Amino acid sequence: MTKSLNFTDSHCHLDFDAFSEDLPKLLLACQKANIDKIVIPTIGPKNWKKCLSLSKEYSSKALTLYPCLGIHPWFLKDLTLDSFQTLRQLVLTHLAEIVAIGEAGIDGVIDKEQNNLALQIDVFQQQLALAKEFNLPIIVHHRRSHQHIVPLLKKFSLPKGGIIHAFSGSYQQACQYIDLGFKLGIGGTITYPRAEKTIKAIKRLPLESLVLETDAPAMPLYGFQGQDNSPLQLINIFNTLASIRAESAAEIASVLEENIQSVLAL
Repeated sequence: MTKSLNFTDSHCHLDFDAFSEDLPKLLLACQKANIDKIVIPTIGPKNWKKCLSLSKEYSSKALTLYPCLGIHPWFLKDLTLDSFQTLRQLVLTHLAEIVAIGEAGIDGVIDKEQNNLALQIDVFQQQLALAKEFNLPIIVHHRRSHQHIVPLLKKFSLPKGGIIHAFSGSYQQACQYIDLGFKLGIGGTITYPRAEKTIKAIKRLPLESLVLETDAPAMPLYGFQGQDNSPLQLINIFNTLASIRAESAAEIASVLEENIQSVLAL
């Protein structure tokens, strides 16, 4: 079903240690599975240069790795006074290489644990401003934070929009993001039978609003709980998406690739 189709993983943390031992072997397997583009969001200062290096070292004619630079809301304790200056300088220096700012966003669960919503909002706003300054899209992390994120996306009104990573909301929430020029990252959530709300939403949404992602090594698919996720699971996510949509697999694959090109210009 997928042999002649090509795929892009719009969100995969290949820079994480989980992949360091067998990365060449994994990337070869991705090529064989027709996964020919992988977008690598970063989580903070410790990952920025590694992500840039990986993208240069392992990109080839058969598979291209695309770096993003950002600060994830889970890792704000890693920041120093010069973190944003360093981020801006790296973006400026590597503007021809990076495809987005991110992973950035707001996480309501982390706020309950750390009581740091104000800090999360400030860090997210600084990254939205950076995306606007350099005319880049942004990859947005959200969890129980829709009510905070939407007003900020409206405030900054990014010309290039971006991707709402790991979308798991309602049809109404999806439409708000789409109206703001964002694509929705569709990952392993749709493989879980209990995700009825999200599955129903994705059945109704315009195909032109969706992109595929794994979030590997996080977000394992249903049946693979407790294991590290892999970009190779993108094929299973695609097959699940095809099973809940009305369009043919070939049409879905083609439009998904057009979608990722339109938002990240890969």
